[in-house]
Amino acid sequence: MGEKSFKKGFLWGGATAANQIEGAYNEGGRGLANTDFLKYVAPNERRADEATFEQTYASLQEAKAHEDTYIFPKRWGNDFYHHYKEDIAEFGEMGFKVYRTSVAWTRIYPTGEETEPNEKGLEFYDKVFEECRKHGMEVMVTISHYEMPLHLADKYGGWKDRRMINFYTKFVKTMVTRWKGIVKYWLTFNEIGNNIHKMEWMTAGMDPKTDTLREIYQASHHQFVASSLAVKLVHEIDPEAKIGSVIEYKTIYPMSCDPKDSLVVYKEKQRGYFFSDVQVRGEYPGYAWEYFKDNDIEIEYTDEDMEIIKKYPVDFLSFTYYRSRIASKDYIESVQKETNTSDKEVEGDQSYRGDSNIVNTGKTNPYLKLTPSGWSIDPDGLYLALVDLYERYQVPIFIAENGLGLKEELVNGTVNDTYRMEYLKEHVTAMRNAIRNGVKLFGYAWWGPIDLVSNGSGQMSKRYGFIYVDRNDAGEGTMKRYRKQSFYWYKKLIASNGEDTEIIKA
Repeated sequence: MGEKSFKKGFLWGGATAANQIEGAYNEGGRGLANTDFLKYVAPNERRADEATFEQTYASLQEAKAHEDTYIFPKRWGNDFYHHYKEDIAEFGEMGFKVYRTSVAWTRIYPTGEETEPNEKGLEFYDKVFEECRKHGMEVMVTISHYEMPLHLADKYGGWKDRRMINFYTKFVKTMVTRWKGIVKYWLTFNEIGNNIHKMEWMTAGMDPKTDTLREIYQASHHQFVASSLAVKLVHEIDPEAKIGSVIEYKTIYPMSCDPKDSLVVYKEKQRGYFFSDVQVRGEYPGYAWEYFKDNDIEIEYTDEDMEIIKKYPVDFLSFTYYRSRIASKDYIESVQKETNTSDKEVEGDQSYRGDSNIVNTGKTNPYLKLTPSGWSIDPDGLYLALVDLYERYQVPIFIAENGLGLKEELVNGTVNDTYRMEYLKEHVTAMRNAIRNGVKLFGYAWWGPIDLVSNGSGQMSKRYGFIYVDRNDAGEGTMKRYRKQSFYWYKKLIASNGEDTEIIKA
């Protein structure tokens, strides 16, 4: 029998990532990360198929050659490095029970190959976590959140090289040993599945123009082994801590009642399940081996790899949810017609990684409202996601990210963001309904409780926060923080443990 609503001790909070907030890329002994060369391209100058998170080895060399003239937003973030006390105090004022963030790998191991960690980097996070605990919130650390030492990408080609496993586990062991009893929750990789979708460079240090689909899946295998070894280390070093995984979940609807559209949805969902199936259930599912066979993919693995994956599944599953999609067979057919390829070739082509290429058909769901950037607003999709994942895995669930980003203007020292309150109210209602349906949901983290650099667009002007940061897309501004109206609404929501959702009128 499900709970009536949110349990006492439900973990309300927010989520950020080091590479999107910290800045200070050349301070405290930090080394260069692969994300430090992701240049900003203004929306009106961007190709239709271009995103800020894209990078190839060729474009990396170009960025290095123009380091003095290009804008690299993730080098500055929102300057959390110098404002962490102020920002965490604001989170505490809202009543956060948990703060999810990541540790910049290059602050601890600047190149990834050092034998001893950078003490100044460790000391910075000592202070960050101390502030969190002082303000009454648990810490949830994402071990690898869309960044890695540039040196490891340059020298080894990122995660396609098996030696990455040892570099990663060294990083994990250092952190868990240092923060035993302080960090209660760990996450192995952020949205682990995205390294075969559209973010090969950022998530895996790989080149989408040259690395093959086989190499992408090989990198995924190495991350699976590394993830399981992280579970082993956490359980051995700090038995009281819990460790989970993060997937990106897509609620997908067929565009029509044509059975072939439903088959496309089914296959697309399998691509997402693959990563949680391995990390939660501890083995490769049969459909994955079938996919590998159909696409001539042979990954290298050992019996010991499979034993490790089986023996050390994650303790809980977390996922990110922003929007739903629609799917249709017509997209695949149009690609086949244009390229004269077979089903197998379309599915294995470098331009087809299984993320948005099937489901972004150029059409929007006519039954849903859209954000200014064209993202659907679908709280029912969140309900379906929660029920689906819990029924499939029967492990505790945590919502690692959910949020609404759009351009906003500061007026009289605040932002009247009623739309953000309404968005969150609808999604909280979906969460409550899922809990009543028996889902064991133990926490929720709003993405970007303070304005930060958008991962996809590289913009500060795409604002997610309850707190406005005075910085523009060129990195200019006072860095002063201002509370939006949603700041007070979220504070009220948390104080009532999710019951008081009445919208605040400015």
